[in-house]
Amino acid sequence: MKGKGARMLIYEYKLDGNKAQYAAIDEAIRIVQFIRNKCLRLWMDDHANKNDLQCYCAVLAKAFPFASSLNSQARQASADRAWFAIQRFYDNCKAKKPGKKGYPRFQHDNRSVEYKGTGWKLEPDGRHITFTDGCGIGRLRLVGTRDMKTFPVKQIKRVRLIRRADGYYAQFAVQAERKIEHVPAGKRVGIDVGLKAFYTDSEGQAVENPRHYRKAEKRLKRLQRRLSKKQKKSANRKKARQAVAKAHLKVQRQREDFARKQANALVSSHDLIAFEDLQIHNMGRNRHLAKSIHDAGWGRFLLWVNYYAALHHVPVIAVSPHYTSQKCSACGTLVKKTLSMRTHVCTGCGVVLDRDHNAALNILQKALSTIGHMGTDAPLSA
Repeated sequence: MKGKGARMLIYEYKLDGNKAQYAAIDEAIRIVQFIRNKCLRLWMDDHANKNDLQCYCAVLAKAFPFASSLNSQARQASADRAWFAIQRFYDNCKAKKPGKKGYPRFQHDNRSVEYKGTGWKLEPDGRHITFTDGCGIGRLRLVGTRDMKTFPVKQIKRVRLIRRADGYYAQFAVQAERKIEHVPAGKRVGIDVGLKAFYTDSEGQAVENPRHYRKAEKRLKRLQRRLSKKQKKSANRKKARQAVAKAHLKVQRQREDFARKQANALVSSHDLIAFEDLQIHNMGRNRHLAKSIHDAGWGRFLLWVNYYAALHHVPVIAVSPHYTSQKCSACGTLVKKTLSMRTHVCTGCGVVLDRDHNAALNILQKALSTIGHMGTDAPLSA
């Protein structure tokens, strides 16, 4: 079975330049924030639409000479950012999303600038990129393992410059057809995400929770204490703040890498995946468990599961979490449990299972019961 289709592949490189070039990137990032916030103000005052915001970019470039130094398509991409926030707010209102609807806010910490088809030129060696607009960024070296010259320039739909705690990066969005041969495994699986184990599947296998933040917490607190002792607006405070940001960035990358690898392994070895449709954001409001829930990174993991499942043409089914922990997977008897009870002992049939294993079996059963009422784009093995 093959999964294929044209999609955007993101390739990231660290940028090697000098201080003047990094300062020029910072200036371009500030212009992006300025244009986005101006567009947002126009919408607030005059109820402007998407086309109005696009036209407003030219008005801003004439009124503010510093804004005209940024490439015109990059200015329009800044307006698109404002409209994306506005459209999301409208969509949440139409969908009657409970709670806050995400009213657009002015941005104060923008860290990226996006160029589309113009304003940049990739060198023939595939190892250097030159920005040709008025910001003065110039020629930068790309530090990475893949040569960008392997892709025709017309396939590169946008280039984004990003400032992070450990330096500056370039992201290339490449339109390419990715083909994956999915080898049917003859296995369907239900997974129950948790805090004790990262997830437990319906076959009884558990993946250990890496607890990246918990392991780094002692060092993070030490760095934060050092930062709090530095004099405000001093060079030492700036260095201390950067050290804190780098430490947090490392944890973030560890969590992302773990989620991606686990998701890929799960999808490539199964023909159907079922999981609980949890409201992770709401669960994070529990002050006793919030830190552990955010550290686990279930949301990123499930996003990667859906991404790889689309490539492999493997169906992914989200089921209601109601009674998955309480119901016996063998006979259906409801067995009430507190969170501290880690073993399922059925009072009806006497089956004894790990609590999470029992829940994973229930999740898979729920998913299989819905297959007849939904369409899937991949055959299911027996």
